[in-house]
Amino acid sequence: MRRVRYHEYGDPEVLTVEEADVPTPGPGQVLIRSEAIGANFVDTRFRRGPAAGPLFRRPLPGVLTGDVVGRVEARGPGVDGPPVGARVAALAEDAFADFVLADAEWAVAVPDGLDAGVASALPLAAPVALRAVRTGRPAPGETVLVHAAAGGIGHLVVQLAKLLGAGTVVAAVGSAAKFDFVRAYGADFAVDYSAADWPERVREVVPGGVDVVLDSVGGDILRRAFDVVAPFGRVVVYGAASGDVSGIALTDLFALRSVAGFSLLAWRAAAPERAREEPAELAEHLASGRLRVAVHTTLPLTEAVQAHRLLEERSQLGRILLVP
Repeated sequence: MRRVRYHEYGDPEVLTVEEADVPTPGPGQVLIRSEAIGANFVDTRFRRGPAAGPLFRRPLPGVLTGDVVGRVEARGPGVDGPPVGARVAALAEDAFADFVLADAEWAVAVPDGLDAGVASALPLAAPVALRAVRTGRPAPGETVLVHAAAGGIGHLVVQLAKLLGAGTVVAAVGSAAKFDFVRAYGADFAVDYSAADWPERVREVVPGGVDVVLDSVGGDILRRAFDVVAPFGRVVVYGAASGDVSGIALTDLFALRSVAGFSLLAWRAAAPERAREEPAELAEHLASGRLRVAVHTTLPLTEAVQAHRLLEERSQLGRILLVP
């Protein structure tokens, strides 16, 4: 079979396609024949190695995570389900491959007829988006600011904020060219956070400040968001795409603001039963069309380099898929 790995840190060109044996599932694992693989931005940071900052460390040879959609080919010892032949979606560590190993416990059943691009949101993107919104606890009618709102997770956050009752949703994106996209996915207003005065643009549409900020960028974007948080506002941090993990000033919290963090792996460890229930809830939203997944482009597995270029350019609208 083919798989994509990297044996040195650097630009996307370090990604190489190599031949390997089909892996054998171990205890608690299933082997999935890949139908489609959703690429994740965080792997562009791991691929760059120490240059990306202390948060992003992965030993060589490096593997690429991904949201794999496909059918179960085999099960390891002790696995009761999903059965062989079942169509599932799962987050996998060594995901850019024709055949992929994944934890059976977290493999999500894909509803009949669900497109692979849509199904690719079930393992990671949609659960992260849902839990980020719920961690922010937007009350009916409250205002939510979503950073990186045109990304693979961000455009789902925008929609789920609306589905869960938020009033006004402000989408912060990296260029004005993305405004129409985020509005099409439910944002009421859009701002370009590459502009120096973006907090003033937010204040123009929400003079009293926003009630909830959902941030996956970190760094200066996160710090400046406190300029627009209303009293009793909540900031939820669920990523650090900028690579800047410097601290939030304690004085930012004195104006009756609070900050919470979210990690999918921490959520699974702390509340496994609830974490297993939410993908089924999300599958219903996806199957009904209440929640939509944008696929920016679909590339052959052999074009993993191009997939990473697109992710790093921040030009994509929604997800990037690879197909074997």
